[in-house]
Amino acid sequence: MSKLILASASPRRVELLHNLGLDFICISPEIEEELLPGESAIQSAERLAVKKADSIKLPDDDSLIIAADTVVLCSGQILGKPASKAQARTMLTLLSGRSHKVITAVCLKNNLGFCEVQSEITTVFFRNLSQEEIEGYIATGEPFDKAGGYGIQGIGAVLVSRIEGCFFNVVGLPLSRLYNMLRKQNIEVLGV
Repeated sequence: MSKLILASASPRRVELLHNLGLDFICISPEIEEELLPGESAIQSAERLAVKKADSIKLPDDDSLIIAADTVVLCSGQILGKPASKAQARTMLTLLSGRSHKVITAVCLKNNLGFCEVQSEITTVFFRNLSQEEIEGYIATGEPFDKAGGYGIQGIGAVLVSRIEGCFFNVVGLPLSRLYNMLRKQNIEVLGV
């Protein structure tokens, strides 16, 4: 069985992989997560997922990297992680009362030239938020390490009225898609 390496600093991705019962090590990629002009949200997520995978040196040919990147697309704007309260406020105000797309690209890569990238898209619907709710949510500190400035698995769940698609994609790792990708590489999750 391949040795799995998760190229991520995300505690949410670590927890999701642990929930699958996978044995892996975690190495944080050292990359700039910049958005390029003219790039679509899917292109951005896929490029950054591959860039994260490329930044990790595999110890041997028996290793397989799992890397992922999540972006939020709302009204034609790609939303990354807010760097300030002002950016979080702007993002949450934009998302209020609207739907948006959460796109997570997953990359599997090894030392033998194999590289597969797939993307998952989930539509998320936000309630209409008051300025007080936005400020209260920002005060929790939760928005700052999450694409779009919210975490559906935390307090941010109260901002969401419903979703269409994979919940785990919104958390940061589409598990069903990853499962199918790993099966093609003979990585067992369910013993099959």
